[in-house]
Amino acid sequence: MTPADLFARLTELGIATTTTEHAAAFTVEELSAAVGHLPGIHVKNLFLRDPKEKMWLVVAPGDRRIDLKKLAPLIGAGRLSFGSAERLLRVLGVTPGSVTPFAVINDPTIQVQVIFDKAMMGAEVINAHPLLNTMTTSIQSADLQRFMEACGHPPRFVDLTAAAPPV
Repeated sequence: MTPADLFARLTELGIATTTTEHAAAFTVEELSAAVGHLPGIHVKNLFLRDPKEKMWLVVAPGDRRIDLKKLAPLIGAGRLSFGSAERLLRVLGVTPGSVTPFAVINDPTIQVQVIFDKAMMGAEVINAHPLLNTMTTSIQSADLQRFMEACGHPPRFVDLTAAAPPV
């Protein structure tokens, strides 16, 4: 789907959003430089898989550091690794740098399990790419959860502070 398809689905669900266009942002640092001034939590998204080919999309605040070895038992996974660009495009319909919770709109067979950082959802507004990394869409956290559920991907809320790397 395209961002226009996504926005149409959000409108259909009665979900209001605002979107800001900007230069392509491939990293949290680039995104912060482009839209760090926007209120709310700016997210990072990890597309992961385990040796049994099970897939996860982990959505966390951009500044949250995550150790994949510590994350695996928290989410009930085997050894985690990043999913390939080919798998990402095939399953979620986005390319590296554009990974977003909104991409579940492209996964009608529900191959990916979504994990949300529990603390992140306490924020009023969440900022994420709308399928392309040249835009950022701001959405109420409750509306993001409602969108995920409407797409058949109710997120699991996990305290990701337990997955922080050693200091």
